[in-house]
Amino acid sequence: MPELPEVETTVAGLRPVLEGKRLTLVEPRRADLRWPIPADLRQRMTGSRVTSLGRRAKYGLIATDRGDMLIFHLGMSGRWRIDPEEIEKHDHLVLETEENRRLVLNDPRRFGSLDLIRMDELDTYRPFVAMGPEPLGEDLTGTYLKQATRDRKAPIKQLLLDQRIVAGLGNIYVCEALHMAGISPRRAGGGISRPRYDRLVEAIKQVLAAAIAAGGSSLRDFAQPDGELGYFAKDWLVYGREGEPCACGAPVRRRVDSGRSTFFCGKCQK
Repeated sequence: MPELPEVETTVAGLRPVLEGKRLTLVEPRRADLRWPIPADLRQRMTGSRVTSLGRRAKYGLIATDRGDMLIFHLGMSGRWRIDPEEIEKHDHLVLETEENRRLVLNDPRRFGSLDLIRMDELDTYRPFVAMGPEPLGEDLTGTYLKQATRDRKAPIKQLLLDQRIVAGLGNIYVCEALHMAGISPRRAGGGISRPRYDRLVEAIKQVLAAAIAAGGSSLRDFAQPDGELGYFAKDWLVYGREGEPCACGAPVRRRVDSGRSTFFCGKCQK
């Protein structure tokens, strides 16, 4: 599943093609993805001008001069394609600009979503209401995490994946950040000290920034809008490296928690 760095990379790739441009064609090619596509999406967006693009957690945001905001989620296999030669079977939304540029949202497994809301409704948009702070923002601090996990007995990895605590963190980058911070994924959140949370926050920000700079991690069908693959996977320290040596020399271990693989080093993560 595309995670925060992949969505950030996607938005960055769409920005030079869409921002400031008028949409001359908006064509949903089916009625739904994971959820129904708004029936008035074509009417409300055709002829509008894109004013900005952004991201909230794992959602991409496309704002228009009509006060509307298109919100997309890439699900398990979604990606945007820029100027494709042909429209394919799994291209479910087609956008064309006044400069005759074409963008299509492709999602073979259809676990993604498209929604259209008024911009002034963003803070009350249901998926966003209970979300925690952005991991790359100033609100994510060691003090915040210590308070948010106080007296919690759940493993820290499980808590970090809870979007109500931190918005947008996914399995790959949580495994990598916990390793960088030297914290066992099985340690109870409430038992982690403030200084260790400070190190964890720093690790989260470093891992995400490095992944964004590398264009994300290419898993399954994900690619950047220009078709390029992300290269952060070659820098993974533990994720996907079961049995290989950690930097400390001990083998990377893998366990399955709630259906997700957890990769860690039993020697240097305590």
